[in-house]
Amino acid sequence: MQLTTLFSAIAALAIAPLTTLASPAGTLGNRDFPDPAIILDPRTDEWYAFATSSNGKNVQAAYSPNPHDGPWTYVEHDLLPTPGKWVNPDQHDIWAPDVHYFEASDSFVMYYSGLLADSPYHCIGIATAENITGPYEALDEPFACPDSEGGAIDASGYLDPVDGSFFVVYKVDGSAKGPGGPCGNGDPPGEPTPIRLQRVNESDGITPIGHYTEILDRDPELDGPLIEAPNLIRTFNGTFVLFYSSHCYNTPEYDIKYATADKIEGPYHRRGELMGSNTNSYGFDGPGGASSVFGGGILVFHANCDAGRCMYVTEFEVEEEGIVTLLD
Repeated sequence: MQLTTLFSAIAALAIAPLTTLASPAGTLGNRDFPDPAIILDPRTDEWYAFATSSNGKNVQAAYSPNPHDGPWTYVEHDLLPTPGKWVNPDQHDIWAPDVHYFEASDSFVMYYSGLLADSPYHCIGIATAENITGPYEALDEPFACPDSEGGAIDASGYLDPVDGSFFVVYKVDGSAKGPGGPCGNGDPPGEPTPIRLQRVNESDGITPIGHYTEILDRDPELDGPLIEAPNLIRTFNGTFVLFYSSHCYNTPEYDIKYATADKIEGPYHRRGELMGSNTNSYGFDGPGGASSVFGGGILVFHANCDAGRCMYVTEFEVEEEGIVTLLD
């Protein structure tokens, strides 16, 4: 799909009337669907969401004709039945998959995190498929694996609508080797958990170009033990918005924050909390793992529910000065 067509589809959704968020059971009912990422399939114009391993699958997925109104239909098969050879064969622990379409190869590329076979840490892998629902075939080697720093998780791709360049943002999982406390890193002094930005060949989505740039790190006073779940967009007015979560995912303090920049490499300016347990009008507990799409306007995220962490969908707008506002 051409970028202009994709932006037209997103723009149409952005001006559509807002649908009230789904019930506390979640957009997919009472189903564990953590760390959702969303994409518009250029072949079918349907929306797909992907999620962390649960319900007997390494990678979960669901699809809908409209992310706001639904309905969302759960995909019954595992999109990544066989992770990379570097993943622990007895405990895959596949987290936070993100999928992008590459026109040059007419294929889909998935970024995912998996537990290392010879280490307690996760690293980021890549898998490819001809169809959006797979099955995805994993590359033999990880894409990013700073295991001496605690590994890497939560990879998310970004295609720049202006120059066509492609980047992947991810978290260095320093909290996995922290001194203890919430999420293993709440006790001082704690380990850094920086967000890194890596340019990747825009034709294949696989080959790194140059060196990574660190664009944000945790502030212990503001973020607790970590920041994670980075997701990058560029809005229609040219502002770069970096969504991320802070604090520990299994505590009420877990939240969705954002930072903005005029350039993709930063500097990024913290804008504060977008949604937390006490700062939303829907009664969500521990919202986090947010993801958006090219141009913005749509936000998917998870929050605690009876089944674990359910997926929800809402809308937002970005004012010229870079302030993100959720639309109620």
